[in-house]
Amino acid sequence: MPDSSTTRVASRTLGSLELTRVTDGQFRLDGGAMFGVVPKVLWQKQQPADDKNRILMDTNSLLIKSGNDLVLIDTGIGRKHSDKFLEIHTVDPAGPTLLDSIATAGYELQDISHVVLSHLHFDHCGWNTIERNGKMVPTFPNARYWLARGEVEHARNPSERDAASYLEVNWEPLFDAGVVELFDRNAEPAAGVEVVKAPGHNADMCVITLDGGDDKRGVFWADLIPTRAHVPYPWIMGYDLFPLATLDSKKAWIPRAARENWLGFFQHDAYRPWARIEETAADRYRAAEVENG
Repeated sequence: MPDSSTTRVASRTLGSLELTRVTDGQFRLDGGAMFGVVPKVLWQKQQPADDKNRILMDTNSLLIKSGNDLVLIDTGIGRKHSDKFLEIHTVDPAGPTLLDSIATAGYELQDISHVVLSHLHFDHCGWNTIERNGKMVPTFPNARYWLARGEVEHARNPSERDAASYLEVNWEPLFDAGVVELFDRNAEPAAGVEVVKAPGHNADMCVITLDGGDDKRGVFWADLIPTRAHVPYPWIMGYDLFPLATLDSKKAWIPRAARENWLGFFQHDAYRPWARIEETAADRYRAAEVENG
């Protein structure tokens, strides 16, 4: 069952960093699309589907307190979508939002100094902007928004295959407001927080690595490993534009995360978003339990 509302905002420390899980609520996507070539008889043991073959997913975002900085990684679905869209994806238009979750965590919107976007698909950047006085403006008024240059270029000119994933109102007002920090391959918006490209889901998607010092390391997996069920190398989404690049990225990142005992955060896991990765046999990996995972 999904975790209770009392655990949907929860903090833990990673050395010098304080990490707080926040969420924009849950939604559903087709299970076959989420697991690509993996047969349903296998994936449904990990992620049970509803009568429309959809699996439950979360929009987990992460707040990171690093010194005087407060960093928000990704901003959920938002509520700019049509009623039909919300119905298809079972998004409750009246349910708690990311903004509510941030308030529950004890922060105000103006407290956030940096917003880091793993990429610009609709379920990762929906609260970048908000309507005020009839105009779309940045939701977090004191924040710099960090975007991969290549992802912005693609979002402005997507292919027919992924055009539905992009909504320009989620990023163009940021440029109008002059609050965007573009980077090419990697960036460090705050101490211990590094944004690094991990291509596959698309060409410029990023993971976010965390370094709290004293060998306390972590990673926000974004859509490279969207749920803990996606840890095994072949478990790759059908949504990925470059699945073989996803495989290469997983082979680059997963062994290191296992070897160095990183704390992992799985953005779309509706049940237990925190886990470390362990090697079970030569080049075979799985999610390992952590306290309050």
